Amino acid sequence: MRSRRELFLEEMGLTPLWRLRTGAAQLRTEEEQIPAARATRAGSAVPAMTADGADDRAARVARMDFTELKAAVAACTACGLRKTCTQTVLGVGDEQADWLLVGEAPGAEEDARGEPFVGQAGKLLDGMLAGIDLNRGTNVYIANVLKCRPPGNRNPEHAEVERCSPFLVRQVELIRPRLILAMGRFACQTLLGTEASIASLRSRLHRYQGVPLIVTYHPAYLLRNLPDKAKAWEDLCFARRTMAGLGPKV
Repeated sequence: MRSRRELFLEEMGLTPLWRLRTGAAQLRTEEEQIPAARATRAGSAVPAMTADGADDRAARVARMDFTELKAAVAACTACGLRKTCTQTVLGVGDEQADWLLVGEAPGAEEDARGEPFVGQAGKLLDGMLAGIDLNRGTNVYIANVLKCRPPGNRNPEHAEVERCSPFLVRQVELIRPRLILAMGRFACQTLLGTEASIASLRSRLHRYQGVPLIVTYHPAYLLRNLPDKAKAWEDLCFARRTMAGLGPKV
C-alpha cells in the first residue's frame, strides 16, 4: 500500500522523477537561465546611501522583534521597489522553525497575495517539502532575499539587495534556523557572495550568518526544466541527512 506521501507526490505530478534509482543514466546538466545579479547597473533608480546611513539603518533593524520587523518592511522606502509593488512579502511560516527556505523575490502572484511561493511554483515547493515529510508552516519558514516584487519580475539590482539584506539577516537571527535551503541561482549567489553556478555549489555544505546552508534549484526553474527535478530531490535528501546530523537548536 502506498504511503500518504507517495499519493501526494503522485497528485502533484512529481513521480517518478523524485525517486532516486541506483545506476540511473546521468541526467542532462542544465543551469538556470536567469542571469546572476551583478554590480549596480547603469541607470539604476535606487538613490545613493552613505555608509554611515546604511550602518545606522542596519543597526536599527538588528534591534527589532518580529512585530517591529513586519511593520518596518511594510513601511520601507529605502529603494524604489515599494512604489511599484502591491504589497511587501516578508515571509510566512513558523517563526521558530528549524528549516528556513530562501528564494529570490516575490513574483506577480506573491505580490498579489502577500505570501512567498504561491501559484504553480508554490504547489511544486509544497510537493517537494512533502517528499521529505515537511509542510509549509510547520517547522518551516519561507522567505525571499527581496521583500518587494521587482517590476516585470526582472532581476533585483545590487543596490536593492543591499538595502533589503538587513531584513533577511534579522529574520535569520530571530528564527534561529538549524538549516537554510537556498533556492535558485540568484538567492544562492547572493547569500554566499559568489557568482559560482548552482552545479558547482550543490552537494556541499555552506554557511550564511553562521547557519549551515544547502543550495538547490528554484521551483519555478524546475517547472521549465523537468529533468533537474531528480537533482533537486538529491539536494533535499542531502538536506534531510544534514539536518539529522545537526545538534539541537541553541
